[in-house]
Formats: sequence, structure tokens, C-alpha cells
Amino acid sequence: MMERIFPDAALLSGAALDHEILAAPPENRRSTKPWVSFNFIASIDGAASVDGQSGQLGNAWDQRVFTLLRQTADVILVGAQTIRSEGYGGELLSKSAQAWRSANWLSEHPPLAIVSGSLNLEAELEVFTQAPVRPLILTLASAPQERREALAEVADVVNVGEDSLDVERVISELAARGYKNICSEGGPTLLGSFAAANRVDELNLTVSPLLVGGAAGRIAKGGPEAPEATSDVARSMELTRILKADSMLFLRYVRPVE
Repeated sequence: MMERIFPDAALLSGAALDHEILAAPPENRRSTKPWVSFNFIASIDGAASVDGQSGQLGNAWDQRVFTLLRQTADVILVGAQTIRSEGYGGELLSKSAQAWRSANWLSEHPPLAIVSGSLNLEAELEVFTQAPVRPLILTLASAPQERREALAEVADVVNVGEDSLDVERVISELAARGYKNICSEGGPTLLGSFAAANRVDELNLTVSPLLVGGAAGRIAKGGPEAPEATSDVARSMELTRILKADSMLFLRYVRPVE
């Protein structure tokens, strides 16, 4: 059983809980533009991972929410480091989730769009060899040509910037392929870039009831592939939903209408 605390109180389970998670925010349903959502988890002291992996922060409730949010995506946008550290590969959804997508006029398998400025990815990774649909790699014009040629064997490789990531080009490239509902699962550098460009429409944040300490990073940061995100930015977001289960909070924020 999961408790909805805001905007109104309710106890949710089964199909009612699934419907709650699957329902898009009203702002998304009204928008004619691509909608960019991010899905993250963080500890109560702000850590985005434990020993380099976010999965250790979660539990079965978090996994359920994560999977349901993924289920609604036209495309799943992920940074290369997240692909490596979290072990992406094979089918991303269960057979029942695939059936739900088909019944809701979506492709059975949401394609992966992988952001990698350096193309430091091996073509033998399971994310390529076991992909049910051919992945897309979004890279920079400055990426090594030999890496581009190697990865072109297993994915479509396109430029979305010269020496740094151009967020608008990322969105335009995905929109041109018919992907309106863009769901990103990280990592922090990717969120930092989109936040700096003010192109985060929705953030689903799970707050894990753990104290991690150590040197773990937070959910958004700048980096060498995103120099535009190295300066601090402050973007207002509006809290639209709070769910709770086993001391874990599930928060949904959306960008205010301008």
C-alpha cells in the first residue's frame, strides 16, 4: 500500500496505484511541445548513489515507480556513464508493460538514446548486442572518428553539439524522430546540462530514507562534456505530488507555466 499525501490524501494499491503513476501531469497532456522528464533517487543527505550505483538507494516500491515511469516514455534518454554503471541491456520492460504500451498506441519497446561526447562505449556492451530496437547515440562533432565508425555498426550515431552538448539539438533530434515524451534516467551531468538550459519540464525524485555520507555526488552537476552546466543555476519547480511508502518519498515537480 502506498499513501498519497499531496495534493489530496488517499491510500493506493494495485491498479489504482499503477494508474496514479502512469498518468501524465496535466501540463504534459496540454503541451504540444516535447516534454522532458527526469527520474532520480537520492538519499536524505543528498547522495545520488552508493558505491557508484543508484540502485542501492532504492527498494521494491522505488523499482515499481521507476518501471512505470519508464513504461510511458516515447524514448529513454541516458548518459553513457549511467549505461555503464547501472548495467543497461536487453529488454527494458516486462511483457505486461509491453502489452500496456501497445494498447496505448506506443511501440512495445521504448528506444534508448545514449548521450556520449567521447563515444567511450564498447560495441560489445549488452545495451547494443541485446537491444530489442536499435539504440541512438547522441554525440559531439569532436568525437573520435574511429569510435564513431565502430559504434555505427550497432547504433545510429548523430551529432548534437560541436565541443559541448547542445540541449536544444538533443530535444530537436528526438522530436524529429517523433519522440514527444522524453524520459531521462540520468546521470547527474545530463540533468545538470538540461537544468542549465532550463529544459527540465518534470522531475520525479525518490527520497530514500538512508544516510550515505562519503563522497557520493548529487543528482545534478556540471562536467567536461557540459561546460555550460558548471555554473550554479537556480530554477524554480512546482511540487505537484507526494507519495509515501516505507519511509520513502516519491516527489513530482514540474516547471511552472511561463
